[in-house]
Amino acid sequence: MPTVALALALCAALVHASWNTLVARSRDPGLATAIAAALSVTLPLPLVVATWRASAAVAGPAIVSAGFELAYLVLLGSAYGRAQLSVIYPLARGLAVLLVLLAAVAISGATGSPLAAFGVLLVAVGVVAVRGIHGTAGGLDVVLALAISACIAGYTTIDKIGVTRAAPITYYELAMVAPSLLYVAWLGRRRGIRAVRAALGPSTVVAGLGMFGAYALVLAALTMASAADVSATRETSVVIATIMGGLFLSEPVGPRRLLGAVAVAAGIVALALS
Repeated sequence: MPTVALALALCAALVHASWNTLVARSRDPGLATAIAAALSVTLPLPLVVATWRASAAVAGPAIVSAGFELAYLVLLGSAYGRAQLSVIYPLARGLAVLLVLLAAVAISGATGSPLAAFGVLLVAVGVVAVRGIHGTAGGLDVVLALAISACIAGYTTIDKIGVTRAAPITYYELAMVAPSLLYVAWLGRRRGIRAVRAALGPSTVVAGLGMFGAYALVLAALTMASAADVSATRETSVVIATIMGGLFLSEPVGPRRLLGAVAVAAGIVALALS
């Protein structure tokens, strides 16, 4: 993997973990998520327009992906409002990869490789370690993480089709603009414009730029390295987010939870490279 591609993928991991941390530490994670998502499709608009390329066939995948993205944003905001970043993030990312693998096996009927089986085992062990054998994370927290992972798996599967029918940044805008604006409009109507203005600040602006920036960095890395290598490197965000939860959110990230996050990340790497 070229050094520049490695650096871009690692930066994408850091940026993704960082915007999740900013959202999780806000007073109202749901509203912060909504505002950040809306900013992620409006602030980079000049770049999107300048590089616009799409065929009519992209409409179907973009609409389906938008549905998954809306559910993802709502669930993510809800999860960070009640649960810890160092629990939700590793569980959601790890379980999403397993769901994508299961869907691929179900559709194609292919059997997994020994490396894939080892990856599944590592993710499973990591998930148990992150949650705790005695369930230190609540049952609803795990349900929310599982629901988020299902959304990630859903839009990931659809987006593989969508990006073949439009420029990647164009596709991001098409898939994200409706759910982002609908979510922030819905919360604005429920909470009031004053609450939206109060939640709009430097951290939500940075989080919004981070949402778009992490995606753009991955795209840049993909121009220089294979999808498997970039995906594997990108998932170091699982470990980064867990550490950030301990450092910036005062979450109880002890050796067990940290090692669990490392196991989840290693399992995802094994699955990406299998």
